[in-house]
Amino acid sequence: MRTRSRLWALLLVSTLAQPSPVNSQEIPYRTGNWDAKAYGNHRAVVRVSTSADAVWVRVPWRRRDSHWENRIMVVDGATQMRILNVYRGPSNREFGDVVFQPRSGPGEYYIYYLVNEITGRGSYPTVVYPKSTRTADPAWLKRHGLVKKALANSGLPNLPRAEVKQFQAVDDFNSFYPMEVVATAGEVAGLLRGHEDAAYLLFPEDRRYPIRMNRHLPRRWIKMGAERVFQGEAARGEYYAFQIGLFACRADVENLDVRFGGLRPVEGGETIPAGQFTCFNTGGNDCTGRPFRKTCSVAKGKVQALWCGVQVPRAARPGQYVGFVTVKPEKLPSRRIELRLRVSRKVLSDGGDGQPWRHSRLRWLNSRLAFDHDVAAPYTPLRVEGNAIRCLGRKVVLGTDGFPKRIQSYFAAEMTRLEKVPREVLAAPIELIVTDHQGKVRTWKDRQMVFSGQADGQVTWQSRGRAGPVSMECEGRMEFDGFLDFIVRLKAKETTKLGDIRLEVPLMRSAAKYILGMGVKGGHRAAELHWKWDRKNNQDSVWLGDVNAGLRVGFRDQRYRRPLNTNFYLLQPLLMPGSWCNGGKGGCDLVETGADRVLIRAYSGPRTLSAGETLYFNFSLLVTPFRTIDPRRQWARRFYHRYRPVDEIAATGANTINVHHATEINPFINYPFLRPDGMKAYVDQAHARGMKVKIYYTVRELSNRAPEIFALRSLGDEVFFPGEGGGFSWLQEHLGSDYIAAWFVPRLEDAAIINSGVSRWHNYYVEGLNWLVENVGIDGLYIDDVAFDRTTMKRVRKVLDRGRKGALIDLHSANQFNVRDGYANSANLYMEHFPYIDRLWFGEYFDYDGPPEYWLTEMSGIPFGLMGEMLQDGGNPWRGMIYGMTSRLPRNDPRPIWKVWDEFGMQDSQMIGYWVPNCPVKTGHDSVLATVYRRRGKALVALASWAGEKVDCRLAIDFSALGLKASKARLRAPAVAEFQPSATFAPGDPIPVEPGRGWLLVLEEAD
Repeated sequence: MRTRSRLWALLLVSTLAQPSPVNSQEIPYRTGNWDAKAYGNHRAVVRVSTSADAVWVRVPWRRRDSHWENRIMVVDGATQMRILNVYRGPSNREFGDVVFQPRSGPGEYYIYYLVNEITGRGSYPTVVYPKSTRTADPAWLKRHGLVKKALANSGLPNLPRAEVKQFQAVDDFNSFYPMEVVATAGEVAGLLRGHEDAAYLLFPEDRRYPIRMNRHLPRRWIKMGAERVFQGEAARGEYYAFQIGLFACRADVENLDVRFGGLRPVEGGETIPAGQFTCFNTGGNDCTGRPFRKTCSVAKGKVQALWCGVQVPRAARPGQYVGFVTVKPEKLPSRRIELRLRVSRKVLSDGGDGQPWRHSRLRWLNSRLAFDHDVAAPYTPLRVEGNAIRCLGRKVVLGTDGFPKRIQSYFAAEMTRLEKVPREVLAAPIELIVTDHQGKVRTWKDRQMVFSGQADGQVTWQSRGRAGPVSMECEGRMEFDGFLDFIVRLKAKETTKLGDIRLEVPLMRSAAKYILGMGVKGGHRAAELHWKWDRKNNQDSVWLGDVNAGLRVGFRDQRYRRPLNTNFYLLQPLLMPGSWCNGGKGGCDLVETGADRVLIRAYSGPRTLSAGETLYFNFSLLVTPFRTIDPRRQWARRFYHRYRPVDEIAATGANTINVHHATEINPFINYPFLRPDGMKAYVDQAHARGMKVKIYYTVRELSNRAPEIFALRSLGDEVFFPGEGGGFSWLQEHLGSDYIAAWFVPRLEDAAIINSGVSRWHNYYVEGLNWLVENVGIDGLYIDDVAFDRTTMKRVRKVLDRGRKGALIDLHSANQFNVRDGYANSANLYMEHFPYIDRLWFGEYFDYDGPPEYWLTEMSGIPFGLMGEMLQDGGNPWRGMIYGMTSRLPRNDPRPIWKVWDEFGMQDSQMIGYWVPNCPVKTGHDSVLATVYRRRGKALVALASWAGEKVDCRLAIDFSALGLKASKARLRAPAVAEFQPSATFAPGDPIPVEPGRGWLLVLEEAD
């Protein structure tokens, strides 16, 4: 290759006696029409003016990528045939030299220079740019002196020259123009010669041209020069966004500060104050609503986009306004840009949000919408009675250490109502225990607890104590949904050796029947569990409970960050809490201690606590259930999970439509703002039929079609998680690197990238949802796994409830109990979100052959106040009816069961599950279960078998509890397609139940 390059350099010396076209040629950028799968997304249109067997052309492609020497293809414009006689000269970022055989003589030829190949799964493609391979005929190469021997014998060749007339992209979205057309090294050097003393340069830039590159200058800036004035035009009421590009040309630029002066009207009037400006790259409000400052530094040679915005008042006087923005790095001189903003007479009542290209929505990143302590339905305001706090169906009594000493649940076993007599969850108070290096327990002294705040939705308190040289300070809070959070600081006044710091949570054994978490699939709790911290596992909490009483305990420290989830966990796994994990010494034991209690013992092991050192032993509690289940709503709400014409869906009997992404009105994943008119028309049609429309919209990943994608990239790894890049060609060609490729829709070329765990994008998401509610009228969300925290989920619930009465949220999750997801139970992983969800769809990759306790805890949602539906392969309809679950149209067809519901009058029934001690129907067989749906004068009995063989069951029926006379009762099985044949049984008759199947039996009095 070195010899070939040297020969080619000699060729250029003899044939190029004129200025380089890279520096002199103005070549237009346009779009064309071709098969991008065959040739890639970019080409040079070359004009050959003379008949020749070989021509050469220098292609000044000004590329941001590093595939300069990879495969190109030359195509004859007249015949559309590929030309094989092609010789590649040396290539670099600025240009590439090509010799080819113009088979059709004078005319147009196309050089495709980012040829790629797509392999892998359709939704997660692998795109590569193949290396260049020789396709030319050796005789042709020799004839034109393009081989070493020929060059040595006959001297340098003299070839006609072709000319690049245009650069084309396959469409506007793939175009590099103008912000990815790279400046040459000579152009950059010329620019710097005009600013010999500058450590950095500033380039004010319009929002229409988002700054896309951070390693190169765009040629546009060479032509513009490093300006000191920004000019723009804004409407009244608009949030006007603009950019300042910073090029760290001669030094590292550290810890930028961006300051604004007010905009003064030239012709008189009110000044737009500096407080109306924001630089999103240097700070804002985080996703908890707290202001923060963001460190923004730029390494030497790099480019940083500074995205700024100003709120123009609706009452602003039209005309010219003048102000300034000052960029001040640490240890370097400041630079000032003059702002000249013309305010037009036009008024934008929405701030510009209806037109995403304006980037006005960037202000949503700092939104504090729905940050309040109001209560969301169906919850009730918190009540403080002495040291007790009451929320819906639960009561927590605090001890003098600020930790719960008593927790009670008022939920009935049926989960459809509350009872007056509570059920105890704790067997004894929760304790934080400190032992010395000999294992002796240090007694807490001087303990005191005081309430520090009370609102309808949140109660806070503080407590403290002292155990020898170790002091404790605790900040506690309880929210209206039954969530309790404890920030616990332990500090030593002198260096102290400790044997252990542990949290002990003693539960009533009867309230710890089932388990979720810590590497255990949902089901019956074993007598003992011994668990250790492991970064490979997405596990930092455990739930123990019964159907109507339970407790989840989670363990964190002050450095907690939300891991990635759903196939991406291992890229950002759990950050081990230094306090609890203690370098691998910590863990958790779950052991039975006596006949009536189970102890959760979270220990950290021996350590030396240095004088003045502070450790955070934070933990959280979720008291379950969160609310009663609502079977009436379950039977009434029937889903159609696909975008189809409204009339077609209405004809199926479904009344709630889930509109996924990759559809006509919601094409791009997690950016449902580009076709609002079409979406609104569809929603209006559904509303006219009494139907609801919910959309797919979450934050786990974001479409490359989002206009703000480059503004968000300018925030570093705040919004997008860094990675090795790859994925679809658009991502590689326009983002380069430092991202993780996510879901891809081939027909739409919708290529998403993964978001970070928690960021200001959550604020944008909440505001975006509010915009959709107000402007489109959606009735809720279909969330495909949750990538945001419970605080954001609470805000989402409030926004929906305030904007759309009866709004719904249903949550889907694939089974995450696998190695790539860190062996997390989906129900435990998302339990903190459950208080705000209306329905679960936990069924993809779940085990429908699992035992009843697995169904109950992992999929049904019932122990948490939710009901669900089945997914994987349609589930098991017989077992599903035990938990009130069916499947969804059109993936499966639950209409035959819906028909039974309607004929029976399911919406007027009371659900009594098999887990209820006094369930009025028993099967007499441990592996065949019965759930009863009771109405006045009749009941629907669902039977389902987990037995390995056919079982004959004789039902034990409490007729008095059902209000029926035994002498007149009969069991009738209505015919249900693909479910059961028609049959009739007397109450004492044996009922045959096939393995994995069951019955729906109407129990009523015969006429």
